[in-house]
Amino acid sequence: MTLKELAVGKSGLITAVGGEGNLRCRLLDMGLIPNTKVTVVKIAPMGDPMEIRLRGYELTLRLEDAAQIEIMPEVSGK
Repeated sequence: MTLKELAVGKSGLITAVGGEGNLRCRLLDMGLIPNTKVTVVKIAPMGDPMEIRLRGYELTLRLEDAAQIEIMPEVSGK
C-alpha cells in the first residue's frame, strides 16, 4: 500500500521510496527513508495535501508525492 492510502490517525513503516530524479532525492532528504515510522495527522479539507508526522516533526505532502511512498501499515494491538 502507499502512504496516500493510509487513513488519518494510522501509522505505517516506509518500505520503499519511488519517484525519479529530483523528486526521489527530495523525499529522501526530508527523512522519508525505508524503515521510518510515519503517522497521518490530517488531510486538508479539499483532500490535498496531507500532513504526516515522522522523526519528531510534521511534514506536508501532496497526495501525488505520497503515492510514491510504499508502506507497511502498523497492525493494531491486541
